Amino acid sequence: MAKIPCDEAILKLRSDKEDRDHDKAAEKIVKLTGELGEEDDQDQEKPFDPAVERIKDGFIHKYPDLYRQLAEEQHPKFLVFACSDSRVSPSFILNFKPGEAFTARNIANMVPAFNQLRYSGVGAVIEYAVDHLGVENVLVIGHSRCGGIKALMSLDGTSADGTASNDFIDDWVKIGLPAKAKVESQWPDASFEEKCALCEKESVNLSLVNLLTYPYVRAAVANGGLKLMGGYYDFVNGNFKLWEAAFDVKPAIII
Repeated sequence: MAKIPCDEAILKLRSDKEDRDHDKAAEKIVKLTGELGEEDDQDQEKPFDPAVERIKDGFIHKYPDLYRQLAEEQHPKFLVFACSDSRVSPSFILNFKPGEAFTARNIANMVPAFNQLRYSGVGAVIEYAVDHLGVENVLVIGHSRCGGIKALMSLDGTSADGTASNDFIDDWVKIGLPAKAKVESQWPDASFEEKCALCEKESVNLSLVNLLTYPYVRAAVANGGLKLMGGYYDFVNGNFKLWEAAFDVKPAIII
């Protein structure tokens, strides 16, 4: 029997192994796709799911021509901070079209002071919108009946057993403590509901002040390229108040 050289034998073994591996991989793919097909069949047999149906019925791809333009790049004029509250979507309230507003939503529409360790998510939004997209306006929108502000005004630090009342909410709304302190100091005789309404606006002003702790915001404001504005949406009475934060920020002097 003719002997196969060692190198050729190794190559043949490798080739046979690769063929076997390929066949096994192909079998696995066929099996997985078959299982996915079975799942699709099962999905068709699932009972009516109102959440899924609401999403399917609600999806509308509006403005196809606009989206083709936006696929290339975006140039929003606004950075908007709004509350996560389901009643106060900024795009719905102010009729923003796609590409007009870069938006961040959180509990009580708060903007914390610059802090790379604790609030990098908010910082990333501000940095990207101001430093990279070049927005011309930052709008912070407060609103009536805000649950986050109510939590802030109710804050006593701990529950009955001495632990924090919530895992995240209490710590987050503490960003607004200076606004709460101002309300308690200037309107000590107001009712709790009145204090909440006052704090809903004061927390917006606090966020506007905090925005200036971000170097890119401060530089853009000083150079006249960025305007900071506060807004308040009273959805109970159906009105919207808007004000501009007039800060006398001067450009830095390079020595």
